[in-house]
Amino acid sequence: MAIGNKLYFASDFHLGTGSYAESREREDRLVRWLDMIKADAAEVFLMGDIFDFWFEYKTVVPKGYIRFLGKLAELADAGVKLYLFKGNHDMWMFDYFVQEFGATIISDELEIERIGKKFYLHHGDGLGPGDAMYKILKKIFRSKICQWLFARVHPNLGVGIANYWSSQSRIAGESNEHRKNVEQEWLVVYSHELLKNNFYNYLIFGHRHIPMDLQINEQSRYINLGEWVNYNTYAVFDGEKLSLHYFEQKDEG
Repeated sequence: MAIGNKLYFASDFHLGTGSYAESREREDRLVRWLDMIKADAAEVFLMGDIFDFWFEYKTVVPKGYIRFLGKLAELADAGVKLYLFKGNHDMWMFDYFVQEFGATIISDELEIERIGKKFYLHHGDGLGPGDAMYKILKKIFRSKICQWLFARVHPNLGVGIANYWSSQSRIAGESNEHRKNVEQEWLVVYSHELLKNNFYNYLIFGHRHIPMDLQINEQSRYINLGEWVNYNTYAVFDGEKLSLHYFEQKDEG
Protein backbone atom coordinates (compact mmCIF):
# COMPACT_ATOMS: atom_id res chain seq x y z
CA MET A 1 0.00 0.00 0.00
CA ALA A 2 1.05 3.60 -0.57
CA ILE A 3 2.75 5.14 2.44
CA GLY A 4 2.19 8.75 1.36
CA ASN A 5 -0.68 11.04 2.28
CA LYS A 6 -0.48 13.79 -0.33
CA LEU A 7 -2.70 14.44 -3.34
CA TYR A 8 -0.99 15.54 -6.56
CA PHE A 9 -2.69 17.22 -9.52
CA ALA A 10 -1.26 17.89 -12.99
CA SER A 11 -2.62 18.41 -16.48
CA ASP A 12 -1.84 19.10 -20.12
CA PHE A 13 1.37 17.18 -20.70
CA HIS A 14 0.53 16.94 -24.42
CA LEU A 15 2.88 14.02 -24.93
CA GLY A 16 3.45 13.62 -28.65
CA THR A 17 3.27 17.29 -29.56
CA GLY A 18 6.29 18.94 -31.14
CA SER A 19 9.22 16.94 -32.45
CA TYR A 20 10.01 13.44 -31.24
CA ALA A 21 12.99 14.80 -29.29
CA GLU A 22 10.86 17.48 -27.63
CA SER A 23 8.20 14.98 -26.62
CA ARG A 24 10.82 12.57 -25.27
CA GLU A 25 12.43 15.32 -23.22
CA ARG A 26 9.02 16.16 -21.76
CA GLU A 27 8.39 12.50 -21.05
CA ASP A 28 11.73 12.21 -19.23
CA ARG A 29 10.85 15.29 -17.19
CA LEU A 30 7.51 13.75 -16.21
CA VAL A 31 9.23 10.53 -15.18
CA ARG A 32 11.54 12.57 -12.91
CA TRP A 33 8.49 14.30 -11.43
CA LEU A 34 6.72 10.99 -10.79
CA ASP A 35 9.91 9.66 -9.21
CA MET A 36 9.97 12.68 -6.92
CA ILE A 37 6.37 12.36 -5.73
CA LYS A 38 6.16 8.57 -5.39
CA ALA A 39 7.49 8.61 -1.81
CA ASP A 40 4.66 10.71 -0.38
CA ALA A 41 1.79 10.44 -2.90
CA ALA A 42 -1.44 8.73 -1.90
CA GLU A 43 -3.43 9.79 -4.98
CA VAL A 44 -2.40 11.30 -8.31
CA PHE A 45 -4.90 13.12 -10.52
CA LEU A 46 -3.79 13.56 -14.14
CA MET A 47 -6.43 15.92 -15.38
CA GLY A 48 -6.61 15.61 -19.12
CA ASP A 49 -4.62 16.17 -22.31
CA ILE A 50 -2.00 13.79 -21.01
CA PHE A 51 -1.45 12.93 -24.66
CA ASP A 52 -1.75 15.25 -27.62
CA PHE A 53 -3.81 12.46 -29.16
CA TRP A 54 -4.99 9.10 -27.88
CA PHE A 55 -7.34 6.51 -29.32
CA GLU A 56 -7.74 2.95 -28.10
CA TYR A 57 -8.57 0.47 -30.81
CA LYS A 58 -9.66 -2.93 -29.52
CA THR A 59 -6.16 -4.36 -29.84
CA VAL A 60 -4.03 -1.29 -30.68
CA VAL A 61 -2.96 1.82 -28.78
CA PRO A 62 -0.66 4.65 -29.97
CA LYS A 63 3.00 3.67 -29.73
CA GLY A 64 5.47 5.50 -27.51
CA TYR A 65 5.42 6.93 -23.98
CA ILE A 66 6.69 3.64 -22.57
CA ARG A 67 8.83 5.25 -19.85
CA PHE A 68 5.95 7.42 -18.65
CA LEU A 69 3.45 4.56 -18.69
CA GLY A 70 5.92 2.28 -16.95
CA LYS A 71 6.37 4.83 -14.17
CA LEU A 72 2.61 5.10 -13.74
CA ALA A 73 2.48 1.31 -13.43
CA GLU A 74 5.24 1.48 -10.82
CA LEU A 75 3.25 3.98 -8.74
CA ALA A 76 0.10 1.87 -9.08
CA ASP A 77 1.99 -1.25 -7.99
CA ALA A 78 3.18 0.68 -4.92
CA GLY A 79 -0.44 1.40 -3.98
CA VAL A 80 -0.79 4.96 -5.30
CA LYS A 81 -4.31 5.58 -6.62
CA LEU A 82 -4.32 7.01 -10.15
CA TYR A 83 -7.09 9.07 -11.77
CA LEU A 84 -6.89 9.88 -15.51
CA PHE A 85 -9.26 12.52 -16.84
CA LYS A 86 -10.37 12.66 -20.45
CA GLY A 87 -9.30 15.94 -22.04
CA ASN A 88 -10.20 17.38 -25.39
CA HIS A 89 -7.08 15.79 -26.93
CA ASP A 90 -7.40 12.36 -25.34
CA MET A 91 -11.13 11.89 -24.86
CA TRP A 92 -10.99 8.43 -26.46
CA MET A 93 -9.52 6.64 -23.46
CA PHE A 94 -11.53 3.52 -22.64
CA ASP A 95 -10.30 0.60 -20.51
CA TYR A 96 -6.61 0.14 -21.39
CA PHE A 97 -5.31 2.06 -18.37
CA VAL A 98 -7.91 0.45 -16.14
CA GLN A 99 -6.65 -3.00 -17.12
CA GLU A 100 -2.94 -2.12 -17.07
CA PHE A 101 -2.68 -0.32 -13.74
CA GLY A 102 -6.13 -0.01 -12.24
CA ALA A 103 -6.58 3.67 -13.03
CA THR A 104 -9.93 5.35 -12.61
CA ILE A 105 -10.99 7.09 -15.85
CA ILE A 106 -12.95 10.32 -15.37
CA SER A 107 -15.04 11.48 -18.31
CA ASP A 108 -16.21 14.82 -16.93
CA GLU A 109 -16.19 16.25 -13.40
CA LEU A 110 -15.11 14.54 -10.21
CA GLU A 111 -16.15 15.77 -6.78
CA ILE A 112 -14.19 14.47 -3.81
CA GLU A 113 -13.76 15.27 -0.14
CA ARG A 114 -10.48 14.69 1.66
CA ILE A 115 -9.73 15.58 5.28
CA GLY A 116 -12.69 17.93 5.45
CA LYS A 117 -11.87 19.76 2.18
CA LYS A 118 -14.14 19.61 -0.86
CA PHE A 119 -12.67 19.50 -4.36
CA TYR A 120 -14.29 20.05 -7.75
CA LEU A 121 -12.10 18.59 -10.50
CA HIS A 122 -12.57 18.85 -14.28
CA HIS A 123 -10.26 19.09 -17.27
CA GLY A 124 -12.15 22.27 -18.15
CA ASP A 125 -13.09 21.72 -21.78
CA GLY A 126 -16.60 22.76 -22.77
CA LEU A 127 -17.26 24.74 -19.60
CA GLY A 128 -18.03 28.43 -19.16
CA PRO A 129 -19.07 30.99 -21.79
CA GLY A 130 -16.43 30.19 -24.43
CA ASP A 131 -15.56 27.19 -26.63
CA ALA A 132 -18.92 27.34 -28.45
CA MET A 133 -17.83 25.30 -31.47
CA TYR A 134 -15.96 22.80 -29.35
CA LYS A 135 -19.06 22.14 -27.22
CA ILE A 136 -20.78 20.90 -30.36
CA LEU A 137 -17.76 18.89 -31.51
CA LYS A 138 -17.37 17.31 -28.09
CA LYS A 139 -20.85 15.79 -28.28
CA ILE A 140 -20.08 14.44 -31.74
CA PHE A 141 -16.64 13.05 -30.88
CA ARG A 142 -17.89 11.38 -27.70
CA SER A 143 -20.81 9.72 -29.41
CA LYS A 144 -20.72 5.94 -29.72
CA ILE A 145 -21.37 6.24 -33.46
CA CYS A 146 -18.36 8.50 -34.01
CA GLN A 147 -16.13 6.21 -31.94
CA TRP A 148 -17.33 3.14 -33.81
CA LEU A 149 -16.73 4.77 -37.20
CA PHE A 150 -13.24 5.98 -36.27
CA ALA A 151 -12.35 2.50 -35.03
CA ARG A 152 -13.07 1.18 -38.53
CA VAL A 153 -10.26 3.35 -39.94
CA HIS A 154 -6.83 1.71 -40.15
CA PRO A 155 -4.57 3.06 -37.35
CA ASN A 156 -1.93 4.32 -39.80
CA LEU A 157 -4.48 6.61 -41.41
CA GLY A 158 -6.65 7.32 -38.38
CA VAL A 159 -3.83 8.28 -36.03
CA GLY A 160 -2.17 10.36 -38.75
CA ILE A 161 -5.35 12.36 -39.38
CA ALA A 162 -5.99 12.73 -35.67
CA ASN A 163 -2.45 13.91 -34.92
CA TYR A 164 -2.77 16.59 -37.60
CA TRP A 165 -6.16 17.69 -36.25
CA SER A 166 -4.81 17.71 -32.70
CA SER A 167 -1.81 19.88 -33.60
CA GLN A 168 -4.01 22.37 -35.44
CA SER A 169 -6.44 22.54 -32.53
CA ARG A 170 -3.66 23.16 -30.02
CA ILE A 171 -2.03 25.86 -32.13
CA ALA A 172 -5.37 27.62 -32.66
CA GLY A 173 -6.17 27.46 -28.97
CA GLU A 174 -2.87 28.94 -27.89
CA SER A 175 -3.51 32.22 -29.72
CA ASN A 176 -5.93 33.27 -26.98
CA GLU A 177 -4.30 31.64 -23.96
CA HIS A 178 -2.98 34.68 -22.11
CA ARG A 179 -5.09 37.47 -23.49
CA LYS A 180 -8.05 37.65 -21.13
CA ASN A 181 -8.51 39.57 -17.91
CA VAL A 182 -8.48 37.14 -14.99
CA GLU A 183 -12.14 37.66 -14.11
CA GLN A 184 -13.10 37.09 -17.76
CA GLU A 185 -11.35 33.73 -17.93
CA TRP A 186 -13.92 31.13 -18.97
CA LEU A 187 -13.20 28.79 -16.11
CA VAL A 188 -13.11 31.58 -13.53
CA VAL A 189 -16.56 32.66 -14.73
CA TYR A 190 -17.72 29.04 -14.55
CA SER A 191 -16.34 28.71 -11.01
CA HIS A 192 -18.26 31.78 -9.83
CA GLU A 193 -21.46 30.33 -11.29
CA LEU A 194 -20.85 26.91 -9.76
CA LEU A 195 -20.28 28.38 -6.31
CA LYS A 196 -23.68 30.10 -6.32
CA ASN A 197 -25.35 26.78 -5.55
CA ASN A 198 -22.48 24.59 -4.33
CA PHE A 199 -19.55 24.78 -1.95
CA TYR A 200 -16.00 23.71 -2.71
CA ASN A 201 -12.75 24.67 -1.08
CA TYR A 202 -10.83 24.04 -4.31
CA LEU A 203 -11.92 24.13 -7.95
CA ILE A 204 -9.12 22.63 -10.01
CA PHE A 205 -8.91 22.63 -13.81
CA GLY A 206 -6.48 22.24 -16.69
CA HIS A 207 -7.24 22.99 -20.36
CA ARG A 208 -6.50 26.73 -20.40
CA HIS A 209 -2.70 26.31 -20.07
CA ILE A 210 -2.53 29.25 -17.64
CA PRO A 211 -1.02 28.47 -14.21
CA MET A 212 -3.23 30.32 -11.76
CA ASP A 213 -4.15 30.32 -8.07
CA LEU A 214 -7.05 32.70 -7.49
CA GLN A 215 -9.06 33.31 -4.34
CA ILE A 216 -12.72 33.25 -5.47
CA ASN A 217 -14.18 34.03 -2.05
CA GLU A 218 -13.18 33.64 1.58
CA GLN A 219 -13.31 29.85 1.47
CA SER A 220 -12.92 28.87 -2.20
CA ARG A 221 -9.96 28.96 -4.57
CA TYR A 222 -9.69 28.49 -8.33
CA ILE A 223 -6.59 26.57 -9.43
CA ASN A 224 -5.50 26.16 -13.05
CA LEU A 225 -2.75 23.60 -13.40
CA GLY A 226 -1.12 25.18 -16.45
CA GLU A 227 0.80 22.83 -18.77
CA TRP A 228 4.11 21.03 -19.22
CA VAL A 229 5.28 22.38 -22.57
CA ASN A 230 6.38 25.66 -20.99
CA TYR A 231 5.57 25.73 -17.26
CA ASN A 232 5.88 22.24 -15.71
CA THR A 233 3.27 23.14 -13.12
CA TYR A 234 1.41 20.94 -10.67
CA ALA A 235 -0.54 21.27 -7.43
CA VAL A 236 -0.18 19.36 -4.20
CA PHE A 237 -2.54 19.02 -1.23
CA ASP A 238 -0.68 18.03 1.94
CA GLY A 239 -3.74 17.51 4.15
CA GLU A 240 -3.88 21.11 5.31
CA LYS A 241 -3.31 23.35 2.30
CA LEU A 242 -3.09 23.20 -1.46
CA SER A 243 -0.24 24.91 -3.31
CA LEU A 244 0.85 25.37 -6.93
CA HIS A 245 4.44 24.48 -7.83
CA TYR A 246 6.82 24.62 -10.78
CA PHE A 247 8.87 21.47 -11.33
CA GLU A 248 12.61 21.97 -11.94
CA GLN A 249 12.11 25.72 -11.90
CA LYS A 250 12.12 28.27 -9.13
CA ASP A 251 8.73 27.98 -7.45
CA GLU A 252 6.42 30.87 -8.27
CA GLY A 253 3.34 29.47 -6.56
